[in-house]
Amino acid sequence: MRVRGLGAAAVAVGVVTAVAFVLPSTATAQPTIQLPAATPAPSWASAASAELHPGVQTVTTGGGACTSNFVFTSGDRTFLGQAAHCAGTGQATETNGCDSSTMPVGTAVTVEGDRGYTANGTLVYSSWVTMQQRAEADPDTCAYNDLGLVELDRDAVAHLNPSVPFFGGPTGLSDAGLPAGALTYSYGNSPLRQGVAALSPKAGVSAGDVGGGWGHEVYTISPGVPGDSGSAFLNDSGQAVGLLSTLNLAPLPVSNGVSDLSRELAYANAHGGLGTLKLVKGTEPFTATPPGVPLQDIAPPAGPPAGA
Repeated sequence: MRVRGLGAAAVAVGVVTAVAFVLPSTATAQPTIQLPAATPAPSWASAASAELHPGVQTVTTGGGACTSNFVFTSGDRTFLGQAAHCAGTGQATETNGCDSSTMPVGTAVTVEGDRGYTANGTLVYSSWVTMQQRAEADPDTCAYNDLGLVELDRDAVAHLNPSVPFFGGPTGLSDAGLPAGALTYSYGNSPLRQGVAALSPKAGVSAGDVGGGWGHEVYTISPGVPGDSGSAFLNDSGQAVGLLSTLNLAPLPVSNGVSDLSRELAYANAHGGLGTLKLVKGTEPFTATPPGVPLQDIAPPAGPPAGA
């Protein structure tokens, strides 16, 4: 079952630099040759002042409210990740992205930041839409590929920081999955938490990889709830490993299904038409024990019951 439910930094943009080649005066004048400069990296707002960051809510027109996960770039474009099913228009039990109904690419998305700041975004990539257009036939890809990307304009990017709240990171992208027993850390921001910040950071333990590595079954101290969909998951090194996709009732009751980000990003790069997408590292260091958060609130659970 799906569970959808002020920085002063300026945005750096690409420029074109003119390089003139001067010829001897006796030669025929040649036109100036213009070479494009490398695209500068955005200048992020500070983590302390940024109204936008992983974990803010996204509300997709015609879809649902979800929690954003990580920040991505391609050239001078900037994207905030969410779950593809956040744009879904069917029942919560529709989990196969190859045949589930969804809003199209181009749909408006409202990004609800901190301190009342709101940004307008656009859904520019949906793994569900892409798989349906390509007639994807691999059952594991159809079942677990659940990534959406919301493009932010330059004004909004000036209010953005890529760090995951509380835990910091990501420190990079993991392609090693979450084998059974591996620890993981997440930040949910469902409206059902009614703004109680202490309920957002969660630690979890993996029950193992599923779907040929396309997904991971995870237990957290409290499972993800509607509105947490899309939440970022980090491994114990602070690497981005996945995003919250489902609340499972069977075969592992009250566990969460986490889709594998490395596979989803590779699929988007191969078929999404957005150029080369890159995960943006956080500006804040990763810690599994954030200061000010009671250890019992982020203590990993024991995991699945024996024999599960």
